[in-house]
Amino acid sequence: MPTTFAELGVSESVSGALASRNISSPFDIQAMVMEDALAGSDILASSRTGSGKTLAFAIPIVERLMHTNNRVSALVLVPTRELASQVATEFELIGKARGLRVAAVYGGVSIPAQAKRAAKAHILVATPGRLEDLANQKLINLNQVEVLVLDEADRMLDMGFQPQIQAIVRRLPTERQTMFFSATLDGDIGRLARSYTKDPKRHNVESPLPTVDEAEHRFISVNHREKTEELLKHLADEEGRRLVFVRTKRGADRLAGKLKLKGIKAAAMHGDMTQGAREKALRAFTAGHIDTLVATDVAARGIDLDDISHVINYDPPDDHKSYIHRVGRTARAGRAGIGITFVMADQQGDVSRIASILKLKEQFEAAGMKTAPPRLAYTSGKGRKNMMRRRPRRGF
Repeated sequence: MPTTFAELGVSESVSGALASRNISSPFDIQAMVMEDALAGSDILASSRTGSGKTLAFAIPIVERLMHTNNRVSALVLVPTRELASQVATEFELIGKARGLRVAAVYGGVSIPAQAKRAAKAHILVATPGRLEDLANQKLINLNQVEVLVLDEADRMLDMGFQPQIQAIVRRLPTERQTMFFSATLDGDIGRLARSYTKDPKRHNVESPLPTVDEAEHRFISVNHREKTEELLKHLADEEGRRLVFVRTKRGADRLAGKLKLKGIKAAAMHGDMTQGAREKALRAFTAGHIDTLVATDVAARGIDLDDISHVINYDPPDDHKSYIHRVGRTARAGRAGIGITFVMADQQGDVSRIASILKLKEQFEAAGMKTAPPRLAYTSGKGRKNMMRRRPRRGF
């Protein structure tokens, strides 16, 4: 496998821009995808969070576009505002080496200002809802898009964006390059990908475990009354940049407030906050002014930092895929990291099944908890399939 970007066919100017950021060797997904993407082939790529997939599509787009075309030539759809901002920044850092302009559009800020920037951009990074608003108001023209990328496509479907995605794709030329990047390409996302691509090249980066190999995984039995004190103990004992997941927006505010009263530099981040407040919290976390960010799943999907030392599931994830997306935000770019999950008594059955799927049974049982048997579907009555109903979780 090539060990430099130049060996992959990346130009001297773009390789130089990467080198200025101390990026000299491609990650696996970048090396896998680059030749086909530079050739203009459609791509279906499956790779976990933190594997370097942004540059896997950003580099070939920057290489293939002409800066003399004053139009939106490449469109990247992402699920969240924060991810839109971060992907646009990645493009800007290498795009200026080729004279390309980049714009991001997402909800929560002024539509006229965004539309003005978008109209002058060669590369547009957008959330589906805001882009559909701009298109419906005829504030942006997408009929000359040459490249379409769906980044974190599985998350976009989980968040209910499929109708907007379909409406946007209908506005695009049928002759284009389309690239899907997703943690998984199974089920609905696989069907959607096949319907939008032509003879795609498939690339897959898998780990021996279906989660982050480099991370240390811990499960801790807690009770409701002592849960916050347990969190405070871990935050006091272990330094680093910590991302704490909670189930609800209200829970994020309450927990962040309790941590601050105890002297922890913390902030909340969730969907009910204004875009300005969310960006302020993320900037403070990125700059190190705060070291603990308390977030809900949706709000955290745009956090793309390489040096998060701990992911703490204050409230456990709903399923193994959510666990991967959460804990995948640590142990990135060759760094170590720790994933900690708090488990109350009435959550042990569900969390143990997640641990079993992810081959983390040993770590779960090391906390003194027993793994539960897998749930089995059974048939009763007139043959209707029934499943054991999941016990509701207690939020913070």
